[in-house]
Amino acid sequence: MLSVSIVIPAWNEQDRIADCLTNATLQSVTPHEVIIVDNRSTDDTCRIVEQFMAENPEAPVRLLHQDSEQGLIPTRNYGFSHATGDVLGRIDADCMLKPDWVEVVAGLFTDDPEAMGATGPVVYYDMPAKHMALRGDDRVRRTTYRADGGQVLLFGSNMAVRASAWQIIANQVCRDPDDVMHEDIDISLHLLDNDMKTVYSRSMICAISARRMDTSLISFRNYMKRFRNTFAAHPDHWRRHKTERALISLYPGLRLLYPVYQKYLDLLDVNPAERIWLGEQIELAESEGEDLD
Repeated sequence: MLSVSIVIPAWNEQDRIADCLTNATLQSVTPHEVIIVDNRSTDDTCRIVEQFMAENPEAPVRLLHQDSEQGLIPTRNYGFSHATGDVLGRIDADCMLKPDWVEVVAGLFTDDPEAMGATGPVVYYDMPAKHMALRGDDRVRRTTYRADGGQVLLFGSNMAVRASAWQIIANQVCRDPDDVMHEDIDISLHLLDNDMKTVYSRSMICAISARRMDTSLISFRNYMKRFRNTFAAHPDHWRRHKTERALISLYPGLRLLYPVYQKYLDLLDVNPAERIWLGEQIELAESEGEDLD
């Protein structure tokens, strides 16, 4: 089975980075490496990662620093270029991987040698009705998150690229100095430019935060414009469905619900990122004969 590196760009992520590392390393198949790429963080992100590494010396975690340029794209590129696995997974620093994520990703690329990029659905760990939300996200991504009449677009919070494919497109992907595009869609379209296959798996599940909904309507709409901007930068590609329309229609309700639910979680003293896959992690530990005490 192919090896999987997990690359996590990070900028001021002290609140969630430890939970992210816990979920990335407590996997049914151990990742080849988990690379945190710090990008000039001014909070305790690096200290927390170093503490995690000290307390978990067996975990294949590496901390790199990309200080030459501020931004997600150069930080992502730096991590991809320093990763050594056969497959390069890419998530955000507030993402919580399902305990079989590495196993699913490794299997996808091992079983399908033509697959060069892969993605799957996400669930919001800090919102209610998680099962229903996961089904809804899966439906949206299967039916609308497409280009050129049906080609799969990768989602940056839950995606993987074959290392050999990245080596081909590394110098082709857009640098986006104005920061107006979706970097994950840009990677997707560059893969398609090279006639590389992208795939979608309903089993490749990642939990993410709904914190994007806790922004002003103007900010959210500007973020949604990145869809249009990215396709405008790639005029040879087209899309039938505009995913941002569905997201904008959901925004008012989620914007009202998000802060209320956070207060509910605070009242119960619940860390939703820590608990999202707790049951599966316990089952995994028990199956491996670990002493849960």
